[in-house]
Amino acid sequence: MEADALSRAIHGRQVSCREVMQAYLAQIERFNPQVNALVSLRPAQALLAEADERDSELNRGQSRGWMHGMPQAVKDLAATAGLRTTMGSPLFAEQVPQHDAISVARVRDCGAIIIGKSNVPEFGLGSQTYNSVFGTTTNAYDPTLVAGGSSGGAAVALALRMLPVADGSDMMGSLRNPAAFNNVYGLRPSQGRVPFGPGPEMFVQQLATEGPMGRTVTDVARLLGTQAGYDPRVPLSLTEDPGIFHQSLQQDFSDVRLGWLGDYNGYLPMEPGVMSLCESALQDFAALGCKVEACQPDFSLERLWQTWLVHRHWLVQGSLGGLYADAQKRERLKPEARWEVEGGLRLTAADVYQASVSRSEWYRALNELFERYDFLLLPTAQVFPFDAQTPWPRVVGGQAMDTYHRWMEVVIGPTLAGLPSMNVPVGFNQAGLPMGLQIIGRAQADRAVLQLAFAHEQLTQWVKRRPPGCLQNA
Repeated sequence: MEADALSRAIHGRQVSCREVMQAYLAQIERFNPQVNALVSLRPAQALLAEADERDSELNRGQSRGWMHGMPQAVKDLAATAGLRTTMGSPLFAEQVPQHDAISVARVRDCGAIIIGKSNVPEFGLGSQTYNSVFGTTTNAYDPTLVAGGSSGGAAVALALRMLPVADGSDMMGSLRNPAAFNNVYGLRPSQGRVPFGPGPEMFVQQLATEGPMGRTVTDVARLLGTQAGYDPRVPLSLTEDPGIFHQSLQQDFSDVRLGWLGDYNGYLPMEPGVMSLCESALQDFAALGCKVEACQPDFSLERLWQTWLVHRHWLVQGSLGGLYADAQKRERLKPEARWEVEGGLRLTAADVYQASVSRSEWYRALNELFERYDFLLLPTAQVFPFDAQTPWPRVVGGQAMDTYHRWMEVVIGPTLAGLPSMNVPVGFNQAGLPMGLQIIGRAQADRAVLQLAFAHEQLTQWVKRRPPGCLQNA
């Protein structure tokens, strides 16, 4: 069942929480060995006992919230009290936090039963979900290919119906890229929409954000309504009432203006088939009554990439610098993590300030586009899912990739601008591999993005094309 429908069935007593847990545990047993999406799973008996408690509460007329009795696996970057949180690193393979992350506590308070964690790349670095603690997570539509990342485990578990809804986080497309690779929805919320942490630093960590994934836009909105909302421990979190995300998403889009960014006039290399698939989806938006036209920001995209590198180096060095300083721990960091930290160590304060100025100018360039357009559209990825044994693509569209993440450059624009950006599925290539497109909204216009995604979903229904394994085992 979709998560919203499952919630209604549980509260309507059409299914018990125990039956729900049994069904999901059976699905996990069936599919997880093929794809390795869920890790640190709790014992079945403990989970069934919690499900029984949730049933007893319903018998007494008590509900904790819309997620009451629903199984949930938390991304393995977010702290979970009493449950191993490894961040995909051998340095934290046995770490068991004492407290939940804010978004985890909110999901737990809403009645969800935490069944385990979803797999991630080491420290979430790179859009390929593999690590030396748990191994590689593979694609829901072809288990020889990558899942994307860093919310790769979440996206695959969602696509294979091992979870009703999933949480993730996004610094460089980590909610959007794996959603595109696995034919589900993933929303990177506006900066501050979902309080991130609590962590040691509260003011400059403005690239990463937690957010929701789902098989329907309604499910994404409902989970966002649980995750979002001001928290005094995160002073830059938004104060808008998260209840708006539980309201109807129906909206007329006649004459709404959409700006198509494409591959930024040929700047971004693309694997053959990506652009044609995304361009074909523009017809769907036109069918909704939208006016779609090509546009470009007045900004150097190479400058944007350099701005990204400075911010990424600076923030990763800030979080991993202490590990790097210890020679023994440094050797246990993957090469990409060491490269990021070393890049950060070479930066000056002037470099960081200038990068922030460039980031501000990029925001203003997009804001100028929003004077003409209500939303912007952009491909979610530059390649289709590739071989799971390949750490990252070295060449895309005939162009060499000079870093481990250059192949996903398409996602950095919304991140640096702090804008809401949602992956919506747009179909499959001839090999049966999925792709998605980003709907980008104005600052803090998360609900408007969800509304346009909902209208597109009602028209296209791409998620109903289930992974082959699900169909064979139906």
